[in-house]
Amino acid sequence: HAKKLNVRLISHDYGSDPAAVAFDAIKYAEAKGIDVVLIDTAGRQHSNSNLMAEMKKIQRVTTPDLKIFVGESITGNDCVNESIGIDAMILSKADVDEKGGAAISISYVTKKPILYIGTGQEYDCLKEFNKELVTENLGLK
Repeated sequence: HAKKLNVRLISHDYGSDPAAVAFDAIKYAEAKGIDVVLIDTAGRQHSNSNLMAEMKKIQRVTTPDLKIFVGESITGNDCVNESIGIDAMILSKADVDEKGGAAISISYVTKKPILYIGTGQEYDCLKEFNKELVTENLGLK
């Protein structure tokens, strides 16, 4: 994705400390006058205490301005992890849940907004979340 989007990817060798990678990415951005750094912590299950400890360390080292959960809209409430906390969500596979009820459930439980919904594999399949469309699909409007 970094090549397709023409952005710099900061990485270390396999098994490196994720917090060190995140720290280096932020230092690179600061040196280059870049305002935004995305730190991808993909594949971290809330039930894996070691991975959650890594997430907490990343947060301590980077002090993020915004923590966004990016996952499948059919994840359900499994995305909720109070020890890490999230500020907002981007949900993919919204086309799998025709009416959007899973997304509403996740937002209700987390009390956090959904920023974008993905309905396919291409970049243009990511759309700004439209609450009116979801409530209409659920027959609530």
